Amino acid sequence: MNNKAKLVAWALVGAFFVMPAGGAQPGFTVSRHTLKNGMVILVQEDHSIPNVAIDIFFRVGSRNERPGLTGISHFLEHMMFNGAKKYGPGEFDRLMEAGGGSNNAYTTQNITVYEDLFPRTALDLVFALEADRLRDLVFTPKTLASERGVIASERQDSVDSDNTAYLNEQLWAAAFTAHPYQWPVIGWASDIESLTCDDLRNYLQAGYSPANAILVVCGDVTVAEILKLAEKHIEPIPSAAPPAPVRTREPEQRGERRVLVKRPGQLPLLQIAYHVPATADPDYFPLQVLEHVLFSGESSRLYRRLVDRDQLALSVEGGSDFAFDPTLFEVDVQPKTGVDPAAVEKAIYEELAKIADESATTVEIEKARNILLAGFYDRMRTIQGRSDMLGTYEVFFGDHRRLFTTSDDLAKVSQADVRRVASRYFTEKNRTVATLIPEAAPEK
Repeated sequence: MNNKAKLVAWALVGAFFVMPAGGAQPGFTVSRHTLKNGMVILVQEDHSIPNVAIDIFFRVGSRNERPGLTGISHFLEHMMFNGAKKYGPGEFDRLMEAGGGSNNAYTTQNITVYEDLFPRTALDLVFALEADRLRDLVFTPKTLASERGVIASERQDSVDSDNTAYLNEQLWAAAFTAHPYQWPVIGWASDIESLTCDDLRNYLQAGYSPANAILVVCGDVTVAEILKLAEKHIEPIPSAAPPAPVRTREPEQRGERRVLVKRPGQLPLLQIAYHVPATADPDYFPLQVLEHVLFSGESSRLYRRLVDRDQLALSVEGGSDFAFDPTLFEVDVQPKTGVDPAAVEKAIYEELAKIADESATTVEIEKARNILLAGFYDRMRTIQGRSDMLGTYEVFFGDHRRLFTTSDDLAKVSQADVRRVASRYFTEKNRTVATLIPEAAPEK
């Protein structure tokens, strides 16, 4: 993000969201309640426009699956739009759009989230729609077969026919030998083909139990009306036992792992991953700053070295995502035509070693902080972004109020912190390297 964009982001939010140093409270309040069935509700009132954003976070993702059932979290996300007891197939989207709203959903390794954005006039309808599919989702062989075809096609297009995604799938499978992060969110093709209605029904009961969910509401509402609607539509839904806890911890990696893939393609690909801690770990914010020092913009360390100075690569990106358990920090590179991936690797390791030995400069760290804060504030200025961020922090940090100390958390990151995390995690024995070497497509 350039300086002009950063200034705009700050200006847009400045009048609404104030987060001064020292842990002062922001310019809005969040009300937290727990229904009798265990569902947590966060409400943030914003009467600036007559719209409402709702996000429902379920603490279930591909990490909760097992061999034979990989991809079931993502499959169930698709099934949630195929009709329930009161509102039949296609009714959810049709009624949402008729009411002036829109919706979306996504599944990750850790969570499944449903998003609704709509005028406040549709508030009661949206609660009724969400409660209907949560309580009485219908599974039929017809809808199962239909979604199976859709998901199989999605896997074919987004993974099997995409060299970058295919290589990344192999990278994670090699980096994790015990923990369920080793399989893809979309699932293995054979599991997608074999999932049954009973599998999905049983998975829904545990993963989508109200006690395993957080409902976030931001916008033109009052706390009282949201609680009344929740007590009417959501509270009568009984909770079941939550998914079994993920007890497996990935053993410490004690040596470099390498994956070599040969597939039809135009250019080679290089992906390098290092094991790093979960989001709730104190090293999360130093790693976020380090990520932006390495990858953000044309002045970043790896862009300057690989793309600008040595002209070894067309692009470089990377970093890590929110995670309940220790995860991966990636470096993803597209080498240029004729460049040996080994030369790119060597340059990357040299730059990472410099960070580990000397740390980043104060200018680089300040730039990284500014980019992180500008992006953070930009998300917080809309009800949709605020709803997502409140739920994300509640889920991954265990308390949405951690949102209010983000500025302080980033300000505390020092040169010594950046050097420490680089030297601790960017080691040879802690890395997995995946390389794709293009080969000619077979003749038809």
